Amino acid sequence: MKPFKEAVSLVIVSSDNKFLAVKRPDNPSDDLAGVWGFPAVTLNEGESHDDGAARVGRQKLGVDIMLGEKIGESTHDRGTYTLHLTDYRAEIVDGEPVAPQDDTSVTQYSECKYSDDPIILIPAAKRGSQCTQLFLESLGIDWESHAVTL
Repeated sequence: MKPFKEAVSLVIVSSDNKFLAVKRPDNPSDDLAGVWGFPAVTLNEGESHDDGAARVGRQKLGVDIMLGEKIGESTHDRGTYTLHLTDYRAEIVDGEPVAPQDDTSVTQYSECKYSDDPIILIPAAKRGSQCTQLFLESLGIDWESHAVTL
């Protein structure tokens, strides 16, 4: 039986209704290298969704996070493991997001920015990013048929 991993991703929306996007570093071994997506974390054994959200906020954005309502969830076979991911709305309760952070014990995002254009997420969705797929689907955007050059 394949290993099972649990992950959470955060859709952080600003007061002017823009979402926080993070850019993955250009790592040749990462299927999502260089694309815009959402802050996410694979949970440690026994770690709750709230604790994972707090960890990704501190380690990768330098902020304190409060988890909000669930947007959606999906389970996909990732070849060597099965991943169950849940997208949540989240709120920054302290700090301003900055990427990359100084914590080298985890992979850091290369950039972060607020955007009101969900189309920037389509390249990640087309490469298999569950969190961007769920978010785009929640907006009624058909990311699979959308023409975007990868």
